[in-house]
Amino acid sequence: MFAFIVQRLFQAIIVMLVVGFVSFSLFQFVGDPINNMVGQDATEEQRQLLRERLGLDQPFVLQFVNWIGNSLQGEFGLSYRVGVAVDDLIADRLPATLELVFISALLALLVGVPMGVYTGLNRNAWMSRVFLTVSLIGISLPTFVIGILLILIFGVWLGWLPTFGRGGSEAIVDLGWWTTGFLTLDGWRAIILPATTLALFQLTLIMRLVRAEMLEVMRTDYIKFARARGLSNRAVNFGHALKNTLVPVITIMGLQIGSLLAFSIITETVFQWPGMGLLILQAIQFVDIPVMSSYLVLIALFFVLINLAVDLLYFAVDPRLRAEHVGGAAH
Repeated sequence: MFAFIVQRLFQAIIVMLVVGFVSFSLFQFVGDPINNMVGQDATEEQRQLLRERLGLDQPFVLQFVNWIGNSLQGEFGLSYRVGVAVDDLIADRLPATLELVFISALLALLVGVPMGVYTGLNRNAWMSRVFLTVSLIGISLPTFVIGILLILIFGVWLGWLPTFGRGGSEAIVDLGWWTTGFLTLDGWRAIILPATTLALFQLTLIMRLVRAEMLEVMRTDYIKFARARGLSNRAVNFGHALKNTLVPVITIMGLQIGSLLAFSIITETVFQWPGMGLLILQAIQFVDIPVMSSYLVLIALFFVLINLAVDLLYFAVDPRLRAEHVGGAAH
């Protein structure tokens, strides 16, 4: 087990270094941030002084090494757009994004898995047909269209839920190291629409995956043998079939959580959710290289940590993997 973790950690370090190098390299060619910072009336001398102060006059390799060294210390430089430390900007926006992703992932899992199990066990039921038909909407419609429709129905026509932001300053509780909307009713009301919008595609994906896996597992010989032993349908369906169905679901869910983090930009834009999505859009428009590089590295770090957690869950859930690992170590 220890060797397995060390191997995955070594791979994670290599991935992070490659992502850091690629992101830092790409953003050197997206434009000159000096033009946006000083305007057209600045003299060449002023431009050069600012370039030297930001370290942009140094060779690329030296800039990258300095950036890696500072990043390991938790310092990601200053934002070219607002002149504030990037780590402060991320710390201010990250709680909103993580809360949105957490609720979306929880919603997709708690709704998608039962729907997939039901449609897999009751293929010909009318409710299964309804679930499959509705799931086509989540797969077919773009995220921004779903968000606009939810705003129109529940925010404009019915007036039940807020349509933008986290619910105002009264809805957000500042804990010093974290800002949360989970401690107020307005905070919960504000997150319902964006979380539903972000979760809908993942929910339908999980439902269809669980359904397909359930249909395949129910045809296997060991399920037939379990029924021949006289086990109840509940024991067969949930004690044997569902347990084996969840192995691929763990992988998909882990990857989808990373996707929720990376692609929450559209949802945050539609609902004006004050998270990382709006921050990176503003950074792209201004060619704010420190913010863009730090954002990509942060997303890569989340992907690496999630994949590591998925690997460990695999190791715990699938006895075949443990057997192969022990057998490989023995040889």
